[in-house]
Amino acid sequence: MLRRLGTAAAAVVLVALFYLSLAPPRPLPPLGPLLDPYHGALGVARSAELPRASAATIPRLSHPVDIRYDDRGVPHIFAQSEADAVRALGYVVARDRLFQLELMARSGAGTLTELVGAAALPLDREIRELGLPDAARRRLAQLADSQRVLLDAYADGVNAWIDGLGADRPLEYLLLGRRPARWSPLHSLNLLGRMGWTLALSDLEDLHERAAARLGQALADALYPVNSPLQEPVEPNGQSAARLDHPALPPPPATAALTHAPGPGDIDPGFDALGSNNWAVAPRRSATGHALLAGDQHLELNLPAIWYEAHLVVADSLDVYGVTIPGAAGIVIGFNRDIAWTFTNTEADVLDRYAEVVDEPDHPTQYRVDGAWRPLRLEIERYLDPHGRTIAVDTMRYTHRGPMTRDGAGWRSLRWTVLEAGGELDAFSHAARSHSAAAFLEAMAGYRAPAQNMLVADRAGTIAIRSTGRFPIRPAGRGDVVQRGDTSGSDWDGDWSLSEVPQSVDPVQGFLASANQQPIDPRMNDRYLGANWLAPWRAVRINELLRGDSAVTPDAMRRYQTDPVSAAAERFVPALLAAGHRYAADDTVRRATALLGEWDLRYTLDNTRAVLYENTMRQLGRLLWDELDSLPQPSGSLLAALLQDSTGAWWDDHRTPEVEDRDRLLARALAAGLTETIRTRGEPDAGGWRWEKIRHANIYHLLRIPALSALDLPIQAGQSTLNPSSGRGTFGPSWRMVVELGPEVHGWGVYPGGQSGNPASSRYLSGLEPWRLGLLDTLRFPATADGLGALEGSRLTLTPAGARR
Repeated sequence: MLRRLGTAAAAVVLVALFYLSLAPPRPLPPLGPLLDPYHGALGVARSAELPRASAATIPRLSHPVDIRYDDRGVPHIFAQSEADAVRALGYVVARDRLFQLELMARSGAGTLTELVGAAALPLDREIRELGLPDAARRRLAQLADSQRVLLDAYADGVNAWIDGLGADRPLEYLLLGRRPARWSPLHSLNLLGRMGWTLALSDLEDLHERAAARLGQALADALYPVNSPLQEPVEPNGQSAARLDHPALPPPPATAALTHAPGPGDIDPGFDALGSNNWAVAPRRSATGHALLAGDQHLELNLPAIWYEAHLVVADSLDVYGVTIPGAAGIVIGFNRDIAWTFTNTEADVLDRYAEVVDEPDHPTQYRVDGAWRPLRLEIERYLDPHGRTIAVDTMRYTHRGPMTRDGAGWRSLRWTVLEAGGELDAFSHAARSHSAAAFLEAMAGYRAPAQNMLVADRAGTIAIRSTGRFPIRPAGRGDVVQRGDTSGSDWDGDWSLSEVPQSVDPVQGFLASANQQPIDPRMNDRYLGANWLAPWRAVRINELLRGDSAVTPDAMRRYQTDPVSAAAERFVPALLAAGHRYAADDTVRRATALLGEWDLRYTLDNTRAVLYENTMRQLGRLLWDELDSLPQPSGSLLAALLQDSTGAWWDDHRTPEVEDRDRLLARALAAGLTETIRTRGEPDAGGWRWEKIRHANIYHLLRIPALSALDLPIQAGQSTLNPSSGRGTFGPSWRMVVELGPEVHGWGVYPGGQSGNPASSRYLSGLEPWRLGLLDTLRFPATADGLGALEGSRLTLTPAGARR
């Protein structure tokens, strides 16, 4: 049997047997179902590849739908209505990603315990305490008819696939001993909440409160400032280079405490491991004379990937290609025949916490506002195991602001734009049918959360960007501190108007870029939008590249996405080398300086000096911020500003009798960095310093099964580069795309994985190697169902239930 089915089937069966051999915390299914030749693990392998032609029926489908899969396994869906196209999308996504669909929906619903047991209880509790499932239920009841029609249609498609499975199940269900749950529109809303949790959940209040308690209010404000000292904003400010401001930094506290030594997974000063990039180039700066757009979303890397490629066509109304998130009823990022668009996260502060006054400290039923008691809304939350048994019960409490939870001896509520989201579903639907950048921005005007820097370009040559979402106005002026809950004067006082948010259309410079940096220069608008911003190293680098190239090509856009140069290293290495030469009398400092001086500041696979730089910066953080105890290290922007003050009090390491200045501390960091690198990696030329042996991507299967994961992948990436990577390598570019908007639109893209979630499928890892190498696949964009020609790989015909086939 194994020989007939091939190595893929054998791998699946062996993985299943290995999984069963572990000592799990829960009972596992018997071997019989797993080894069933038709419906067990072998059945999974038998159904791994798409048949040359197939057909199915879907209830409530109004007309037949023709689906053609191309040579990359991307479905091109040709339908006669948008609802039917979405029904088909639900079907094909379920066909390829059923377990992922359920896992993501449950993670946003707080019901993972029903799938995997009590081990998921802490995560489920966090999700429910944030109010996400409650918000999804309320949102479902308020959905506009246009939105509900599409979510119902998507559910029809998913459930039609589930109904056709019979006794078959994806491998993950076999390993867990579970059966797929039916899909409902609520699941899609839970998915949207889950994405809000990923993109818009912040802990600014907690950070500031801890810092103020440890260091005092003034120092907390200075170390974790409202505005970034390094400015390269999303909305162009007329600069020809990044601007470094020099904020006044109060002296450190008189009594210092030893800080913890950063471990290999710590975020080091000057480095931002997470984030996304996008940029667009106007026709006059393009070698082709056409607008160009690029985007890559940096998220957690999983197998299967968070994205799924698809092409939806409805005659005379819709023709859109791009990626969707399994569970979303449409294309999220992509292009049509006239425009292309992509997003990055704004990193804005859209969540506030309030210290509430309650009637009973242990079991409150009321909270006080403006001297009057208001009733709390109480909701009972039950957590079930896979057998439907209750394993925990919580009482959730809600104020008019949002969910309220215990915080030490007190209670805090939160208000969060994600819990009050608006017309996102309609916005994506209308955006996909837009034919100009202006129409796209208008379509997205009702989008609220999670806030995104929306970049768009069109065939007429317009490029535009806008930080789109709901940005609350705080009476207190800032949102990174805990607000008083006993007064309505703390409540939000409206939102930024659409004309006020950071934005730009066809700027004089001829290009636009965003990379999670502070969106608007505070000199242009100082209203509070967020705090403790990521250091804008990626934004600095992409702007450097775009300013220096007046004839950008699509392939240059692709190369930029894995550009190995670190803008942080460009700023810090010269300072380190200067300090090293000053203190070259120390043999270790002299050797470290010589070795670091050999680095070209590029994180290429074969370089042998980036590891010394990273260890030196890690040691610098340990030495410099010794006064901060367990607090996070300030951003690299602040460190860059601090470099301008060579004798400031912060350079002194209070743990030594010597009074260090900037260069002395930098030299000590060099020596410590070299010592650490030799200790962990051996001598410089022994081979252990090669970057390909150090920086890896680790892309885990959703159940973290190593045999179904892609681990230890050498990549051209580094902290603070346009391809950021650090720590365990589990975050990175989840979808890379480049689009040229000429007379015919051309697109290229890739993500780390493949269309199929079946580990036995040839489409499980098909995009992984191009992604690792920084290559992009050509995206097929046929105008008709027969347009793929020889590149067609499979056909699927969907017909209304009851219709003849």
